[in-house]
Amino acid sequence: MSTTPVQPGLSRHVAQLGRLAASYSLIVVFVAICVVFSLVTPTFLSPANLFNVLVNNVVLLVIVALGLTLVVSSGGIDLSVGVAVDLASMVFVMLLGAGYGSVVGIAGGLGTAIFVGVLNAVLITRLKISPFLATLGVLFIGQSAQQLATGGGQPIYLITGTPAQQFDAIARSTLAHIPTPVLVLIACAVIVYLVLHRSVFGRQIVALGVQPGVARYSGIRVARQLSWVYVACALLSGIAGILLSATVKSYVPLSGNAFLLDSIGATFIGTTLSAERRPSVPGTLLGVLMLAAMKNGLLLVGWNFYWQQVGIGVLVFVVLAASFALRRRSH
Repeated sequence: MSTTPVQPGLSRHVAQLGRLAASYSLIVVFVAICVVFSLVTPTFLSPANLFNVLVNNVVLLVIVALGLTLVVSSGGIDLSVGVAVDLASMVFVMLLGAGYGSVVGIAGGLGTAIFVGVLNAVLITRLKISPFLATLGVLFIGQSAQQLATGGGQPIYLITGTPAQQFDAIARSTLAHIPTPVLVLIACAVIVYLVLHRSVFGRQIVALGVQPGVARYSGIRVARQLSWVYVACALLSGIAGILLSATVKSYVPLSGNAFLLDSIGATFIGTTLSAERRPSVPGTLLGVLMLAAMKNGLLLVGWNFYWQQVGIGVLVFVVLAASFALRRRSH
């Protein structure tokens, strides 16, 4: 009995197809989600719904996730992004409510967020506490600070008067028919992309995440670079916090927690877009869009919040498992 030899060219083409499928699996899953929900509910692809998803679900999450993309690229994690969002929102609303202008409010909110990043940096680079434990401690401290400052967690509403008009000027203004929050998102994404993917600083950060030991002996000033990473992450979260308050005209304690898990999930989902499984700005953007599309589609279908979380969890498992399986088979 004779056996048909396997052609070397055929096996090579199969391996190439496997690598191609692994590289674009995230895009394929995203397109599949959009197709399924567009067939199930006709309003999914309507301009009004897409605009609502972009402005209310994508913009703020992308800005927070961009900060985490920097942190994860350096080999760390930041569990305090929600605290930076909340404290920036709180100080911003309090300053506007006290009669200060939007410029002072924005400066105060961003300054508070930067303080969170500096605190993380000191704990991690000076006291040598692991990023997980350091940022977890800041998370607990920040949550308690919010409850103390608001009498146990009472929201602060500024619906009428000059503060409300200043909120509208930030959240509802447009430039060339593009909402201001979207313009802020574009600016943040471009800056983070250039920093992470097109600068010496970005290459050093990636080196710290991939081979920290080698990076330390190659002359990289580890403490300084990591400090900048955590400060930048907190600053981006603070920007999201100010946009959040300007959109809803209020500050709700602990509302930033909603961004923590989704931003982490989007960042790690985005790693499947890279052959080296590294975080990237395009991957994070696609990860956020995928999560937003999934949540919006399940909402339109009629699933309640708890089942939506189940759907998001299943999606994360499917994307990561499919990507890893395809990469193993392609090698």
